[in-house]
Amino acid sequence: MEKFTVLKGVAAPLPLVNVDTDAIMPKQFLKTIKRTGLGSAVMFDMRYDDSGAEKPDFVLNQQPYRNAKILIAGANFGCGSSREHAPWGLLDFGFRCIVAPSFADIFYNNCFKNGILCITLPQADVDQLTAKAQGGNTKGGEFVVDLAAKTIIAPDGVVTKFDIDDTRRHNLLNGLDDIGLTLQQLDKIKTFEAKQKAEQPWLYA
Repeated sequence: MEKFTVLKGVAAPLPLVNVDTDAIMPKQFLKTIKRTGLGSAVMFDMRYDDSGAEKPDFVLNQQPYRNAKILIAGANFGCGSSREHAPWGLLDFGFRCIVAPSFADIFYNNCFKNGILCITLPQADVDQLTAKAQGGNTKGGEFVVDLAAKTIIAPDGVVTKFDIDDTRRHNLLNGLDDIGLTLQQLDKIKTFEAKQKAEQPWLYA
């Protein structure tokens, strides 16, 4: 998993509440088990009309948000079913960070396991960041998310602090998913297996 230290990029505003995983990644795209190639399907029904043409009024079809790395969303983002394709698609689109007042638990956990930082902030702070992402002198400006410092720096220089669980922070900073965490104990695993093989060889026959 790619390490997350400092992320610099455009933030796309999506101030909608209760955006569920079916909206993020519709069911017709769940046939694949690959984590790549799903970026074009993210928010499919919001991005495209019935003919497959882009809807020009949707934020991810507009510049500069086509290349956004940060998503500023509404409350209860990622609710609904527990499909892991949702964070896969968001990551493939280019998002490494999602900011919202609240997240659905399973989606929140899946994001961290796939290298996406989810930041929970009070509604007032999210509203301010949304406004800066939407327009005025800060539209298209670069946001900076510093995980080590636990800060978001808006294009106008205003700093917003956030809290995050220390274990999740450590794992992202070091690029550790569940497999990576397990491999950190590889020496202990090998020692255990050697001891067990000597004492219970029939298990390895």
